This record gives sequence, structure tokens and C-alpha cells, in this order.
Amino acid sequence: MIGKTKFYKSGLHFKCTACGNCCRLKGGKVLVNQTEIQNISRYLGLSVEIFKEKYCLVGAEKEYLIDGTDGACIFLQEDHCKIYQVRPLQCRTFPFWPENLKSRFRWKQLKSYCPGIDEGPLHPAEWIEDLMRTQKQEDK
Repeated sequence: MIGKTKFYKSGLHFKCTACGNCCRLKGGKVLVNQTEIQNISRYLGLSVEIFKEKYCLVGAEKEYLIDGTDGACIFLQEDHCKIYQVRPLQCRTFPFWPENLKSRFRWKQLKSYCPGIDEGPLHPAEWIEDLMRTQKQEDK
């Protein structure tokens, strides 16, 4: 993206409507790091070992939350997140993921399942870039 004019140079509007649609995306995996695992375990009143056994998959040296029986996030319950206060970075940063910000077209595609796209407050480009840098650092 360096040297290329970003479509979001003037910022993007987004406001979470708490619809839970992002938690129902099929085929996605929620990456969790060790700090997030510890925080979620503590929040749920479980040991890290039991939490990992019950809620995590290990793949390619990274850990992910398992899906629920319907393919949605295991922690989505009746349209609310059971671990919202301690949800992983990946969840906290939706929809500002690098793959969603590759083009205006992709951003507009999100509107088909995310009613908060192009609504609410303006998030400046600098803030969006900082968020993506944080995500990339966590992904390593």
C-alpha cells in the first residue's frame, strides 16, 4: 500500500450496531494470543489449560477459538458476545482489517452484512493505520 493513495485517506465512518453478524462469518478463524487466552480464561473463571482444551484449536504454531456448532463464534450467545469485555484484538478491530481495506469495493461489500459500515463517527486514516499496524504486530 505504500506509495498508493488509500481510498480511506479522508477516514471512514463506522459504528458497531452489536448485530453479531461479524461473529457469524463462516470460515473465519479468531486468532488468540497467550495474553488474550489468560484474560478470557480469568474472565470465565477457568484455568488456562481447561480454557485451551475446551475453546481452542492449535494450528501452524498459533491458537484459534473454535467455532460453535452453527459455525459462528463459540462465544456468540443470543446475539451478544459472552466475552465482549475481553474479546480478542481481531474482534475489537473489526471491520478495520487489512483485507477489508484493500479497496473501496471491499469496504462497500461489507455493508451487505455489517449495518455499521458508513455509519456513525469518522475514524481518521491515521487511526486506521495504527490499528492495522497493531494487528500485523500481533499476527507475527
